[in-house]
Amino acid sequence: MQKKFNVEGMSCSACSAAVERAVSRIDGVTSANVNLLGKSMICEYDESKVNADAIMTAVNKAGFSASEYKTEKETGGKNEPAASSDGFTPVKTRLIVSLCFLAVLMYISMGHMIGLPLPPFLSGAENAVAFAFVQFLLTLPVLYVNRKFFVHGFPAIFKGSANMDSLVALGSSAAVIYGVFAIFVIGYGLGHNDHELVHRYMSNLYFESASMILTLVTVGKFLEERSKSKTNEALEALIDLAPKTATVIRDGNETEIPVEEIRVGDSVVVHPGERIAVDGTVVEGISSVDESALTGESVPVEKSVGSNVLSASVNKNGALVIRAEKVGEDTTFAKIVALVENAGASKAPVAKLADKIAGIFVPVVSGIALVTLAVWLITGNPFERALSCAISVLVISCPCALGLATPVAITVATGRCASKGIMIKSAEALETLCKCDTVVLDKTGTVTEGEPTVTDIIAVSIPEAELIKLAASVEKPSEHPLSEAITSAAKDAELVEVDNFTAVPGKGVKADVGGKTIYGGNASFMSDINCDISEYTAKAEALAEEGKTVMFFAVGNKLLGFIAAGDKIRKTSVEAVEKFHALGLKVALLTGDNAICAKAVGKDVGADDVIANVLPADKENVICDMQNAGRKVIMIGDGINDSPALMRADVGIAVGEGTDIAIDSADVVLMKNDLEDAAEAVSFSKKTMRNIKQNLFWAFFYNTIGIPIAAGVLFPIWGILLSPMIGAAAMSLSSLFVVTNALRLYKK
Repeated sequence: MQKKFNVEGMSCSACSAAVERAVSRIDGVTSANVNLLGKSMICEYDESKVNADAIMTAVNKAGFSASEYKTEKETGGKNEPAASSDGFTPVKTRLIVSLCFLAVLMYISMGHMIGLPLPPFLSGAENAVAFAFVQFLLTLPVLYVNRKFFVHGFPAIFKGSANMDSLVALGSSAAVIYGVFAIFVIGYGLGHNDHELVHRYMSNLYFESASMILTLVTVGKFLEERSKSKTNEALEALIDLAPKTATVIRDGNETEIPVEEIRVGDSVVVHPGERIAVDGTVVEGISSVDESALTGESVPVEKSVGSNVLSASVNKNGALVIRAEKVGEDTTFAKIVALVENAGASKAPVAKLADKIAGIFVPVVSGIALVTLAVWLITGNPFERALSCAISVLVISCPCALGLATPVAITVATGRCASKGIMIKSAEALETLCKCDTVVLDKTGTVTEGEPTVTDIIAVSIPEAELIKLAASVEKPSEHPLSEAITSAAKDAELVEVDNFTAVPGKGVKADVGGKTIYGGNASFMSDINCDISEYTAKAEALAEEGKTVMFFAVGNKLLGFIAAGDKIRKTSVEAVEKFHALGLKVALLTGDNAICAKAVGKDVGADDVIANVLPADKENVICDMQNAGRKVIMIGDGINDSPALMRADVGIAVGEGTDIAIDSADVVLMKNDLEDAAEAVSFSKKTMRNIKQNLFWAFFYNTIGIPIAAGVLFPIWGILLSPMIGAAAMSLSSLFVVTNALRLYKK
């Protein structure tokens, strides 16, 4: 079973790693993926061994809070984490309070250094205790409003899941404790008339450092939260498109009801300018509908009786009455929202390295801080200097940047693609896309329109009218596009009833008509029934070279004639293949059609390779053979027979008008049926992975350079020391840099 949970209390990737570790240890849990950005977790587990309560208990014991994710239908509105109100001061309020008290504190502690006057009761060595105690009092409000760092940070240490809050809590607490100690020392110095001792500790109180650390970290958190909120804009904008109410016909009257109350079969009235609340079929009215929210296509689509419509699309002019066929979470729109949410919550393989490092990062940094303190003291340096360097190491070493490097970019990328009608189901698929070197295209319905029409009818032993009548009668029970073409061509003929209809995969069909068995299919099928077609092979090949598919019809082993049907190549297929080539991908055309017809289509679109005469069951084997040869394959298809190949490929892409089975089997869904969108998906995958690698590089580079400098390695050479306040500012800027870099994907 797969279940989603809200998780509160996480502040960095060390937190998310701790939650995953705690849940993964439970017997019966298959996997746990925590989304730091979305404050959520998707967990797969065996219901016979563990339940949701046990999982939430494990999260709580790890120092965080978990609750079951509720859908919009269950909550009666927009889903919010159950623990969103955690009892702590909001970040913006914390920042304002911290800045106000910090400003006064900095004036008192450092103003005299630049000639600013101090009140008489705070000036001079004789008032040193008052000078220090006032700073302590000004620090207390800053500590209180930022108590979240201490409430979460210290328990996490004792539970073995130390995180960013732990580092900040340790650093600021050390500074405050030292400041309190300094007040007692100052009092001792005044009592014993030791003015040198008083002056030394007056200059090294560290209350301003503690307040500055907490304030700067809060500044970073505030800016980070604002930046991260932008990553969810595409998803939030998508969710906001869903109408909250709809007009239905009940007892002959139009009644406005919440969309949650719509039932399958209801007649939904949609007036001009309103959004459609269900997936269904138009039963009354004519209008044009804007489906750009789902497909990214800005041109409205004409709808009339019998047309299918999708939820969240906009009715532009005439009123429509729609029979509801999919409602609530079953609508296409709801599935898109869920797909984008799950993609943002999933993890790309590239994130695993960052997660492993984050899991041991805080303990290692704490060890480095202790070593720094010890080395400075052993080498005969003052305790104040040693403490300052140790605190700097703690506060500069925030693992936030590591944790944000991947999820922010993934969320932005999947949201951006969704706005273009490209639905990417997981972070793994997004990453794998950029690694593929081969694209395999199904022909019918993918490269071509999928709506072939009869172009040639060649009768051999019966009149042409009789041939099309018999052919249509036999083909009518079939759902193959070519069968539909023949049936459409014989719409004026009076078809006959058939018995014992059988579809032979990759060959054709057969059925009994008036006690005789009629066969219809390709040349291979004719060979199987010993029907001689050699006299007409040249003509059939000539038609095939024009990109047409030829179907022979016979009674017994006697040829009745053959029919050719052509399927137009999609306008964007040629441009899409050109884009695949520009991205460095080889393009192969895969089809069950004969080689001559397939090569004609392959030549027209510019494919590098054409694989023809492939039975539906063998498409998966073709993909396997390519993978065994060391190629990473993207398979693009639309039909049920493409599903095994879509699942076997490294990345399966289904076109939106394909079957539900094909769409469920795919990793990416193209809502517009435009192959250029597949090329766009590959291109965006490359941009996203480049962005993630940039983020990870700078996150690693920052800590690699920052920690040694904070520890004081430059002091013996150039006399450079990094104050805790500068370390806190640098830590905040590192996270902000990573988030801002990821947001650049919005413009690509």
